[in-house]
Amino acid sequence: MMKFENTGIEKLKAELNRLDEVMEAHGLVRAGQWDYERVTYDRKFEMKDEIFYLRVQGYALEGDVDTFKATIQLMTPLLGKHYYPHGVEYGEGENFPASLVNSCEKILEDVKEEVSKFAL
Repeated sequence: MMKFENTGIEKLKAELNRLDEVMEAHGLVRAGQWDYERVTYDRKFEMKDEIFYLRVQGYALEGDVDTFKATIQLMTPLLGKHYYPHGVEYGEGENFPASLVNSCEKILEDVKEEVSKFAL
């Protein structure tokens, strides 16, 4: 696993609907990955025979995710590798391709810039 520390994303709080729009515009999909208090946005990357996921998580400071009326505090983004059939591993010691890391950093920078415009 790789954590993207100090991106500034972990300092942002935003309204859920607008957050969903920005994340989706950058390929980060919430899909069914949520409960009443938490959200998870994932973007899948397929490189050669490997699958990676960029993950941005958040939790509701107020409101409920299921009503689409919630203020979300974002958390430190993660990069994980998918292993069949176990799922995504966020264990230590992974080697991630530099091009993938650079792509993720650019996506996170763009997301931060856009979310900052309406952050609470």
